[in-house]
Amino acid sequence: MFSKVPNYIRYIFVNYFLLLLFSIIFRGIFYFFFASLDSADSSEIQRAFVLGVRFDMKLTSICLFPLALSILIANTKFFTKLFFKRFASFYLLIVYLVLTLFYLFDFGYFDYLSIRLDAASLRFLEDLKISTQVLWESYPILKGVLGLLLFGYLIFKGSKLLYSKCKEDLFIVSKKLKAVYFIGTFLLLSFGIYNSFSHYPLRWSEAFFSKNNAVNQFALNPVLYFFDSFAFRSEGVNMNEFKKYYPVIAEELGLPKNKISFERKVFFNDTLKNKPNVIFVMLESVGVKPLSFYGNPINSSPNIDALHKNSISFPNFYVHKSGTAASVFSSVTGLPDIDDVNTASRNPMIIDQRILFDQFNGYEKLYFLGGSANWANIRGIFQSNIKDLKIFEEGSYDTENRADVWGIDDYELFAASDQELKKLHEQKKPFAAYIQTASNHIPFTVPEKKETFTPLSEDAITSDLLEKSGFKSVAQLNALRYLDFNIGRFLERTKESGYYNNTVFVFFGDHNTMMNRNDQYTNEYDLNINLQHVPLLIHAPKITAPKVISKNGKLIDMFPTVMSLLKMNYTNYTLGSNLLDTTSHKKTASFVYLKMNGEPTVGLLQDSLYYYKTNVSKTKGLYNLKSENLEDLKKKYPKKTLEMDSLLSAYYHSTKYLYFNNKKSIE
Repeated sequence: MFSKVPNYIRYIFVNYFLLLLFSIIFRGIFYFFFASLDSADSSEIQRAFVLGVRFDMKLTSICLFPLALSILIANTKFFTKLFFKRFASFYLLIVYLVLTLFYLFDFGYFDYLSIRLDAASLRFLEDLKISTQVLWESYPILKGVLGLLLFGYLIFKGSKLLYSKCKEDLFIVSKKLKAVYFIGTFLLLSFGIYNSFSHYPLRWSEAFFSKNNAVNQFALNPVLYFFDSFAFRSEGVNMNEFKKYYPVIAEELGLPKNKISFERKVFFNDTLKNKPNVIFVMLESVGVKPLSFYGNPINSSPNIDALHKNSISFPNFYVHKSGTAASVFSSVTGLPDIDDVNTASRNPMIIDQRILFDQFNGYEKLYFLGGSANWANIRGIFQSNIKDLKIFEEGSYDTENRADVWGIDDYELFAASDQELKKLHEQKKPFAAYIQTASNHIPFTVPEKKETFTPLSEDAITSDLLEKSGFKSVAQLNALRYLDFNIGRFLERTKESGYYNNTVFVFFGDHNTMMNRNDQYTNEYDLNINLQHVPLLIHAPKITAPKVISKNGKLIDMFPTVMSLLKMNYTNYTLGSNLLDTTSHKKTASFVYLKMNGEPTVGLLQDSLYYYKTNVSKTKGLYNLKSENLEDLKKKYPKKTLEMDSLLSAYYHSTKYLYFNNKKSIE
């Protein structure tokens, strides 16, 4: 039967099935090596696989359509003209190489963030030098390039062989039959793109049918999802929506209701006579889940655990968006990063803001990091908003032993920071410093020996214990252990240098590290907010007593909380609040921005409740994070759902408004 089909039609469909098989093979690789589906229901996995193959068929049809159309037009001439042979060979070579690169980048992106490749990944191109170096130091790039060249050669030779094989089976068909084959092939490929018997084509949103996000991620095709996600790009402020919800945010923050103003002046009658130093330490990739203090079965963080017992701790603290640049932007500006594709720090239109860090009057202000401040336009965030700030970066330190793409490692960063801060202490100059760590980040570069620190060997942790902990590898665990060691060593240095007693240390995670699902925070994992749940510790034993503040907090609350602890007069122009305030009996809330059901989503946490709303399809959900089973409660509690929806919308639209209406030029 198939032998009676014209050779150019056979050529089209043989290439179709080979290309489809190629995508399915990569789906299999993803299943066996990346998808965390151990806890997933087998029926859901099967459904995800079928959906995934449909997405793969759609991609195959799209990729092959231009070649197929040219073949259908040329029909028998396709095998008599040398041009078509070359065109087909090079076209297929490019298709296979481009798809291979997409799939490989998808593996790395998913391994890093547990989401398939999307348009937000383009932010890494803006720091191409750093991104390239991360790839070089984390993966066998040279071997990969050689493998890709070999693969390209095989594809090129294979396509020529297939062309020659089909060319041999030439026979003539009538014009009427040619028309049938033309229309039939065109319709079949078109249906492959539409891929549905309903009124609507197959769309990315159909992949998100399960409450288990890992199942949904498995169903997606990363190439299609990458291009579909361009629809999620950020929009400007919607003034109608902002004005609609301004009364809600005004009630929440105590703002005037008769005019739009976010300005709140905070005064203290009993200000401190001296000016304690402040050191903000951003803990790279540290969430609550990997910390042994919060129940991780591996003793991963003894120094951070000890800090919890001697600090003001906030166990329900969340950053707004997973990503270092996003958390740097939010912590410094006091505004959540809700940019859909890039990070807000990369938007030159919104980096000019009135911020609290700039109001540390009489303080020396410093920013320390091991690499370059040009990364993600972070230099612009600090320099454009903080007067007289001193930036210490690569090239600024007396001794620099570059560890990896992120510059000097945390041990040297803390040592160099301590030397600068010691000088200021000896000069009796109070200081406010921001130290950005990086060693707990891929490629997880740790030394073989550093004072008392020694990395664990691969067989030091049993596979069962590693699985129970949620860590993906011993290398990931060692990176956290090394950061923990450096935190303890830094505090020892501050005591030796003499400024420990008169300093407020603020330790916060910029986002959680990507971990496997285990028995900890399972609801947060399934709802995809585990990356936002991080520790916040205010350590100042000579200034304030340790306590646990269980109210919900968010990253933009950090500066108002610390400045209130210092009894420092300040003017707050943004959305953060003082988490130490005992005069208000309102429930506080955490505001998060993430991906849910495959699209940008805003979420609000109050007590144990989590409410989310997707930005495009407006899908909503209300869940109790402490319940044994995730059950959508929005119909059961409609009043609470409406209240949280209003507050969530108020935070979102107020953030958009302040991006463009909180500039220093307004003063």
